[in-house]
Amino acid sequence: MVSERSLEVLKAIVRDYVASREPVGSRSIVERHAFGVSSATIRNDMAALEEEQLIVAPHTSSGRVPTDKGYRVFVNHLTEARPLSSAQRHAIETFLGRSNDLDEVLGRTVRLLSQLTNQVALVQYPSMIRARVRHVEFVRLSETRFMSVLITDTARVEQRILETDLRVEDDALTELRAVLGSAAVGLLLQDVPRVLLGIPERVRPELQGLAAVVVAALVEQVRANRQDRLVMAGAANLAKSEDDFAGGLFPVLEAIEEQVTLLRLFGEMQLDAVAVAASIGEENAAYLGTAGGLDATSIVAGGYTAAGGEVARLGVLGPTRMDYGTNMAAVRAVARYLSGLLADN
Repeated sequence: MVSERSLEVLKAIVRDYVASREPVGSRSIVERHAFGVSSATIRNDMAALEEEQLIVAPHTSSGRVPTDKGYRVFVNHLTEARPLSSAQRHAIETFLGRSNDLDEVLGRTVRLLSQLTNQVALVQYPSMIRARVRHVEFVRLSETRFMSVLITDTARVEQRILETDLRVEDDALTELRAVLGSAAVGLLLQDVPRVLLGIPERVRPELQGLAAVVVAALVEQVRANRQDRLVMAGAANLAKSEDDFAGGLFPVLEAIEEQVTLLRLFGEMQLDAVAVAASIGEENAAYLGTAGGLDATSIVAGGYTAAGGEVARLGVLGPTRMDYGTNMAAVRAVARYLSGLLADN
């Protein structure tokens, strides 16, 4: 257990190292921070921190850098996330705006979060377990093409353009929309395939072929909506911190392409709609059983509430040398605004 002053020294080392990426020495701490003690006293504090494996010397330099354990202690004692500026809060409100299209909202969210933090931003689509069909629509585009539109009560809009060998008439689509809409609207997504698959046999013979095409499209759209997935932005930001990854960028880029891995990590972090948590460096391996290329990264994540009441995750991923205070504040603020926006919809 380190002393209170040693803990403050650790905080100074983390902040200075995050800002400069240079190992931090006792002299620079005395010059930059008002501890009111000598360099020799700070060196004693640093020795205590090193004994606890909270800092380490990266080479023969007299400076020290935080370890994953040091970052964890720093985050645990981060009593206040740095507040966002009024300009940043205005940017959240302006950039996200209002939209009834979940794809558009989540796309804007990751772009905004990436810009606010200069990290890779991730947002999980809400679970569709409790989602219900709100509306079904078919739009004729040509004699052999039409668009199938599925809208859920969680503001998810799924569109498909289909080509068929059958002749597509407006009257036929209108009739099928009435039949399928009557059967599907209000159903849980998981119940839609069971209800709809028998409909082609129940319509008049001349509509059965087109009905089979339409039903197959709707069932495929429903199944696509029920899959857990992420939307991501800002992968190029990793290049700005390439020197922070001793093993290079490729393992990290390969890992973030594996959405199953990131979704599992999000799930293991056990977040609710208000908490913000961090998984740091080797802690990712503890969650996943293997680091999977993420042992040089940290993930700051929070939860947001979707229109159906489900809690989904959003967050940022970057090197362990990140500004945890600012990133946690940004994740919390964006999550709260997103929850409010989806509740209004």
